[in-house]
Amino acid sequence: MYAYALMAVVFAIGYLSIALEHPLKIDKAASAILTAVACWTLLVIGADSILPAVHEAGGHDINTELRHHLGEISEILFFLLGAMTIVELIDAHEGFKVITDRIRTTKRLQLLWMVGLITFFLSAALDNLTTTIVMVSLLRQLVREQHERWFYAGIVVIAANAGGAWSPIGDVTTTMLWIGNQITASGIVTQLFIPSLVCLLVPLAVLSLSMKGEFERPKQTQSKSERKDPTTAFERNLVFILGISALLFVPVFKTLTHLPPFMGIFLGLGILWVVTEILHRSKNEEDKHPLSVIGVLRRVDTPSVLFFLGILLAVSSLSTAGHLVQVATWLKDGLGNIYAINLAIGLLSSVVDNVPLVAGAMKMYPLVSADVLAAAGANSDWLSKFVVNGEFWELLAYCAGTGGSCLIIGSAAGVAAMGMERINFIWYLKKISWLALIGYLSGAGTYMLMFVV
Repeated sequence: MYAYALMAVVFAIGYLSIALEHPLKIDKAASAILTAVACWTLLVIGADSILPAVHEAGGHDINTELRHHLGEISEILFFLLGAMTIVELIDAHEGFKVITDRIRTTKRLQLLWMVGLITFFLSAALDNLTTTIVMVSLLRQLVREQHERWFYAGIVVIAANAGGAWSPIGDVTTTMLWIGNQITASGIVTQLFIPSLVCLLVPLAVLSLSMKGEFERPKQTQSKSERKDPTTAFERNLVFILGISALLFVPVFKTLTHLPPFMGIFLGLGILWVVTEILHRSKNEEDKHPLSVIGVLRRVDTPSVLFFLGILLAVSSLSTAGHLVQVATWLKDGLGNIYAINLAIGLLSSVVDNVPLVAGAMKMYPLVSADVLAAAGANSDWLSKFVVNGEFWELLAYCAGTGGSCLIIGSAAGVAAMGMERINFIWYLKKISWLALIGYLSGAGTYMLMFVV
């Protein structure tokens, strides 16, 4: 059983390395991949002692288990790769100027609500990480003073995470639950839209009581007539509309065909690829290459994809070995109900990444079918929380998606904003964390009042 205990130790060390990415100056993708390989290696070495029941029953060997988990993980990774490529293609064509050019206000309060609501809905259509990158880039063009820009960037983090929680394509964790069939696209939109909106509106309402005055815009260093745009207005608008439509069509495609979501995202990417090739075929290679899918693929955040691969593989090794079953039992016995469990997972996600937390919860708790529920008898009330669109999965999507806003390192959106604007961890803790916490708790309370009480 030494291998069993050592797997947990290695995973904890890997997790710590990921959390301390910046002080250690080691990319979290490297730590995640090494953790995954080490955990699966230990599982193979100690298989006879860790998995005796599997061998006695003539079950699958370790390699078969690994391939099974890799198949599930690949669906998520291919979806992310396709979605990130589409977003980068829109950005290369400056398609997001459709939004940025329409914000002309200089009033702090008005900008607060505009940035918050635009981020909230844009995050649902794209994803919270991409939306944060777009909105922070926008703020650089709108707000001159750094600390004031930090403040709006903090609101962007809260809004992006809240917006991503109610959409199947808005956050990696909701995408994972959607692909895993724990939730449906229509179910999560209808059940979590209002709680997620409350999560944003409460901080905005609190800030509205004290925020006054105007902000200063940055000085223009180059006139519009002197700046050469890489694309025409027609090209920008066409790629923007096609790209957003491709992302929004994915849930529809899955519903109509019952194929995995990555097939839907590849359909959209393929159409955009053909359209952009035709659109720019008369241009010279120097102008055409940055606007092509081939050129854009170099800008895709490949380390993030490798990080997800590593951490999900590491979690799947703990699932195979039985660690997650033990954790699930402890949470059930220690906290007593699914609402406390999910609130704890949400707050924990502000300290560590929410991807492995949700991956762990998906492995720890069963997805209950209607037949199992019908035969459960006395346990039917508990098991009913774990059916498709059950209360546990919906609240998990909300809590894991929004709880990470409480600390700037707790979500991909927060880490992106921190990196782009060099936001100080302590500054965020003092100025933004309390707003994120009251929003998180308000949204969770709203869900419970709407669907539980």
